[in-house]
Amino acid sequence: MELPHATFNVCLRHVDDCREPEPVVKGAVLASAAQTGSYEIFFQAGPEGSGPPPHNHPWDEAFYVMRGEVAFGIGNGESLSVAGTLVHVPGGTNHWFRYGRGGGEILSMTSGEGASAFFTDVDRNMSPENPDLGKFIAIAESHRLRFPLPPRAV
Repeated sequence: MELPHATFNVCLRHVDDCREPEPVVKGAVLASAAQTGSYEIFFQAGPEGSGPPPHNHPWDEAFYVMRGEVAFGIGNGESLSVAGTLVHVPGGTNHWFRYGRGGGEILSMTSGEGASAFFTDVDRNMSPENPDLGKFIAIAESHRLRFPLPPRAV
């Protein structure tokens, strides 16, 4: 599928896997908050096993699975979604997703600005071939994304 509008490539796998032929989630900003006045819309596609680590942000986010199977973790729950499924994540909720066998495609929508600027900054300032996790986290945090640490073993 040809990606319209502003595109982005983000390595959302283990750092060592980013050297594979298709290591990145590819996407396009279909509409930014600057264009709509409030919400943002994105197209995202990724190979099997790719997807963001657990994170949260202040805006609501919804995902519409267009192709494939996508596993979603929201709060303490997990579910497997297939094409035609809409998944809603309230702002401030920890969440993640992973594309299933054969990869997948999703349409995502956010309730406010932030994600389009994040994706644009990552695409401009990060190399998918040589990912820098510290730089990625700094960019994400500058756009109000947070990555919760797993609980410590006692």
